[in-house]
Amino acid sequence: MPLKLYRRKGIYYCRGTVGPTGKRRRINLSLHTADKDIAARQAAEFEDKYWKGHFDGPEAILTFARAAQIYRAAGKSTTFLEPIEKYLGPTLVRDISEGSIQVMAKDLYPNVGNASLNRLAIVPTLAVINHAARSKLCTKLTVERYPEDAKVKDPATLEWVTRFRSAAKPHLGAMVLFMYLTGARPGEAVDLQWEDLDLQRGTALIRESKVSKERVAHLPAALVAALANLKRVEGRGVFIYGRLSSLKDAWATACKKASIKRLTPHSCRHGFATGLLRRGVDVVTVAWLGGWKDAAQVLKTYGHAIKNPKLTDLLTGPPLAHYADLEAENQVVAVA
Repeated sequence: MPLKLYRRKGIYYCRGTVGPTGKRRRINLSLHTADKDIAARQAAEFEDKYWKGHFDGPEAILTFARAAQIYRAAGKSTTFLEPIEKYLGPTLVRDISEGSIQVMAKDLYPNVGNASLNRLAIVPTLAVINHAARSKLCTKLTVERYPEDAKVKDPATLEWVTRFRSAAKPHLGAMVLFMYLTGARPGEAVDLQWEDLDLQRGTALIRESKVSKERVAHLPAALVAALANLKRVEGRGVFIYGRLSSLKDAWATACKKASIKRLTPHSCRHGFATGLLRRGVDVVTVAWLGGWKDAAQVLKTYGHAIKNPKLTDLLTGPPLAHYADLEAENQVVAVA
């Protein structure tokens, strides 16, 4: 029997069973159209593909769009997936190669660095395909990542943040303090809304952009005060910037005015992790506080060395006697 069409809230669905006796599969899926003729054609094409897959193997019919649907249904993170779905959607997974994924990455993001190409395009694409591979629906695929700059980024420090705030406008200054004291990513700070804050309890709900999860961050008293003094702007987030690119000029101006090294906004998250690690907080706790999935990543990426030869003095004196002074020598680099 052919699949039957039915309509729900204006959109056509199909349901029924397909396949030979003993191996029949029950189907109930949306066809994403309000046109009955288009829906009927799509249902017929689905049946044809199923039968072809039955005889030729699942790779004969598995498209990237279907693999992405399976990936979503498993509750996996869909961050950065939408533009990839639009690009690769109808393509059979078996026809997707290392080269085609690298070309797609450049097409989708022509003006970003290699690290962003890996994070925004290659990693999520492979996640979808290899999730399907684990279910024996296709062959596992590997793609060589674009080489990333291994340059170590400087972490922000409290002294740097304080000097930045003295030269920045209130919303930008509060945003910097927020990122430094909560470990929020720049994009997460930009997305922060007033309803996400509970200043009475000193907490903020952070929607973690990389892992599509949420965490509740503690707000130290100084941060609560800074947030409480901000002027609310109708239709804007807490820090009023609609996107990261819109604060670029204001950021550069504040660094120059404060005569401090021009760190990136992400350096505040670096400072959060590095600062806690240097103060003796264990790496597993730091990862939990900052929303990192892997404690090893925290140690590898944010465990910055204090490159000061005087640290050897600690071997003959009280463990904490000179630590703060030695750390302070590296905290602020003035712009000449």
